[in-house]
Amino acid sequence: MNKYIAMNRFKVLPEGEDAFRSRWLDREVLLKTVPGFISFQFLKGPEKDGYVLYASHTVWASYDAFIGWTNSEQFRQAHAGAGQGKPQTAGPPVFEGFEVLQDIEL
Repeated sequence: MNKYIAMNRFKVLPEGEDAFRSRWLDREVLLKTVPGFISFQFLKGPEKDGYVLYASHTVWASYDAFIGWTNSEQFRQAHAGAGQGKPQTAGPPVFEGFEVLQDIEL
């Protein structure tokens, strides 16, 4: 079974950037308690067209492990309150999922 990468891209409004970063960086990380979780990266990209690009990148042991996360109590807890308050992004996140076909490591 192949690893699976789940990514979300966010177009963060400049006025919401501090709050957006704090929400991610100051949260309780529940991923470590989910079977099949391998790693997580929170990424900041370039600023363009009135927003700053951010992404979350999660590596799972398999697609089934990722689906297990999305159906878990930890997932519900991690996403509780999402979308409430003043908008920090220009639209909803864009999800992209990838089956890993080749994985070269040191």
